[in-house]
Amino acid sequence: MRPGALEEQSAALFDLPCACQNLRRVTRVVTRIYDEELRKAGLEITHFGLLTALAATEEANQKRLSAGFAMDSTTLTRTLRLLLKQGWVRVRRGKDRREHLFRLTQDGKGKMAEAQRHWDRGGTATAQSSWRRGLEKHEADGLANHRGRDDGVNFLRQPRELLSQQKDRREQ
Repeated sequence: MRPGALEEQSAALFDLPCACQNLRRVTRVVTRIYDEELRKAGLEITHFGLLTALAATEEANQKRLSAGFAMDSTTLTRTLRLLLKQGWVRVRRGKDRREHLFRLTQDGKGKMAEAQRHWDRGGTATAQSSWRRGLEKHEADGLANHRGRDDGVNFLRQPRELLSQQKDRREQ
């Protein structure tokens, strides 16, 4: 990113009274933070998320993955296709011809381990630690544990603050 770009982005943000619009903006900024770190391992946060989910479930069909990420099937198909092409995931038929079961390959496990170092490395300048610095620890923990339920977790901050913190992190 060119010098001054973060300041320009921050100054350009509108003050919006809508929680939904602010949340969408915050997620775009946070996605950029994670993608910047994970790019060092050749991944984006969407790829890392799927690899992590497959590591946790060992094997899952597309319907389960789609529901687990609250992601539409078309978007999931595109991401899975890339992971299959890279050799990080393999697919096999399920109980009937329509079902496909996905699981990590050894290369996928290796790629996930490589990316994990960029995701969180014990509090150094990684995606997870940058995010935690952007929010109070209890708010970040609440968001990490928030699964889309309306449980009163207060995790909205102005995107301007996150952009400013991203700029500060780059200057370190």
